[in-house]
Amino acid sequence: MELAGRWRAVEADEALRRTYPEPDFDDRAWGGLEVPGHWRSSADFAESEGPLLARHRFEAPAPEPGRRSWLTFDGVFYQSDLWLDGSYLGDTEGYFFPHTFEVTEQLRDRSEHVLATELTCSPQRDRKAKRNLTGVFQHWDCFDPDWNPGGIWRPVHLTETGPVRIARLRVACGEATPDRAVLSFRAILDSAEAATIELRTRVGTLVEHVEEQRLAAGENRVEWRVGVDDPTLWWPRALGDPHLTELTVEAHLLDAGQPSDTRTIRTGIRQVRMSSWIASINGERLFLKGTNQGPTRMALAEATAGEIERDLELAEQAGLDLVRVHAHVGRPELYEAADRRGMLLWQDLPLQWGYARGTRKQAVRQAREAVDLLAHHPSIALWCAHNEPLALDVEPGALGNLGRQARQVVRGTVLPSWNKTVLDSSLRRALEKADRTRPVVAHSGIPPRTDSHLYFGWYHGDEGDLPGAAAAWPRLVRFVSEFGAQAVPSGTPSFLGVDARSWPDLDWERLGHKHALQRAFFERNGLDPAAFASFAEWRDATQAYQANLVRRQVEALRRLKYRPTGGFAHFCFADGWPAVTWSVLDVDRTPKLGFEALRAACAPVVVVADEPLATYAPGEEIGLDVHVVSDRRDAVGTARVEATVTGGHRQVWVGEVPADCVVRIGSLVLTAPERPGPLTVDLTLTVGDTVVATNRYTTAVTRSV
Repeated sequence: MELAGRWRAVEADEALRRTYPEPDFDDRAWGGLEVPGHWRSSADFAESEGPLLARHRFEAPAPEPGRRSWLTFDGVFYQSDLWLDGSYLGDTEGYFFPHTFEVTEQLRDRSEHVLATELTCSPQRDRKAKRNLTGVFQHWDCFDPDWNPGGIWRPVHLTETGPVRIARLRVACGEATPDRAVLSFRAILDSAEAATIELRTRVGTLVEHVEEQRLAAGENRVEWRVGVDDPTLWWPRALGDPHLTELTVEAHLLDAGQPSDTRTIRTGIRQVRMSSWIASINGERLFLKGTNQGPTRMALAEATAGEIERDLELAEQAGLDLVRVHAHVGRPELYEAADRRGMLLWQDLPLQWGYARGTRKQAVRQAREAVDLLAHHPSIALWCAHNEPLALDVEPGALGNLGRQARQVVRGTVLPSWNKTVLDSSLRRALEKADRTRPVVAHSGIPPRTDSHLYFGWYHGDEGDLPGAAAAWPRLVRFVSEFGAQAVPSGTPSFLGVDARSWPDLDWERLGHKHALQRAFFERNGLDPAAFASFAEWRDATQAYQANLVRRQVEALRRLKYRPTGGFAHFCFADGWPAVTWSVLDVDRTPKLGFEALRAACAPVVVVADEPLATYAPGEEIGLDVHVVSDRRDAVGTARVEATVTGGHRQVWVGEVPADCVVRIGSLVLTAPERPGPLTVDLTLTVGDTVVATNRYTTAVTRSV
């Protein structure tokens, strides 16, 4: 029974708190609150920071003798206290997992009921020491920092079971070969009294496993393993078919014909390993081409299954194998769609930047909840506890002192801190203990211990500095999980407030605060709006800059495939809020030039060269190494690579391109012409009469001063 629809709510105060849970309380003057939803999506609370008091009246039949009734809140941002018919049920903390309470006696007492709750999602005033574990929803430089996600954002429902309820069910696959797989199960069984039951486990149509269990009254933890011979394996999209298997677990009392409770889920039988950031699935090595993705919508309750599926479809079109679920846990539809489509997920916990010392116990609890909720999804390839555990709170649009900001980041990365040393170590241990089948990353963006966030060409250095940094410090590029540059969305988005008559006098302060635009870094990278005659010219220049950076940095990382790079995750894919960010798709999923650049750079086979210098002097020697990178599982075969340079210079190479490889083709050597002007290098890879890949590099010849 779903308890959705229009609830009644009001801003909390001490007087109301004393009386509002009572069934006969008069709430007719209260405002309306849509459930499921965020309270700011309801007109009466569009500006509210909460807390709210909310009530809902409903009728429900009494459970039959021997049956038990349960009230479940699937998702509450972020805390709540709950009453039913004036009796206190308990409290909740944690937005992404369900909270369940037994209400058998309350439903037997009467048929008309009042559910009352106090909802709290407190603003995080000190963002260097946050207390709410809400990840990007309350602290991110791609969302409105004034947004409050508070509310009952997932369904509320009543269910019934027999005397024994399967309160939790965790399933993970740690061993999988074409010959045999082993599934590990962990269940929490809530029994009304001491009893003996049969646990029946079905794996598709292949296996039925039955074992007897003695239960005490209350909660009982039970673990078991099921072997599957000759399984049909789940593969990521790059390696095979994402075959899914249905699992059913039933708790049967020995003297009853019907199960007391049943849980059915869909999973995939597969094995994940990672060594030195190089992943393998079912024993097959895979270079991970990925992206970061925040929530499909900032108001996560309003994201539809179709929108979520569309984002994964666009990621596939871009040639990606991996989506990093960036510092949040998404809607269930995300994981179901990724399982079906064979898209691998890097799953973060909802922790970003700095947290207060008092959060450790709650954070560890929520790490275990994440495993219980998601471990059966084959698409999840690894867990990450904390993104950038740095105590930072910088206004995105007011980064005037770039040197000071850089020093803060360096200190936070290098020096020990409570977040890195204590909190993240506790979370890593909790994840490793709860799920021994996947790799676990304690924190992201803390090289050389983990992966790297390298914003060459945006926050630091030049967009062409990545290859040199990789040569000097190879561990830096074992896995680059963030890189990119901001670009203005296509068209003329209304939130920018563009007026051609007053360009470039936009409300830069508002755009920085509410819409993530980092003008200081546009200026730093030669994209000062004041230097462009119109908004359209500036917008197009930002997109061209982003596209070039994304393509060349992806190419540089692909050339280092397995030596030492295991993959990358570009930042970021699509916006969940109208903004100027690093995304290659705006909030309406209109592509920027960077989307096509990402797709070209992630093609299964690419031909690439060293990035030429911006300019050369007449007569200067130019030498560029040329490589072919193939992610195909079969050999490309005999390939012909032709380089054509402005002015008629040509070089041709012929040779074999094996499967899943990087092949150095040779060096393109030429002398810059005496006449100044643009210089282009075109590369073409053909197999037989088929053009497999092309690329173009542009530079210029200028007279020395």
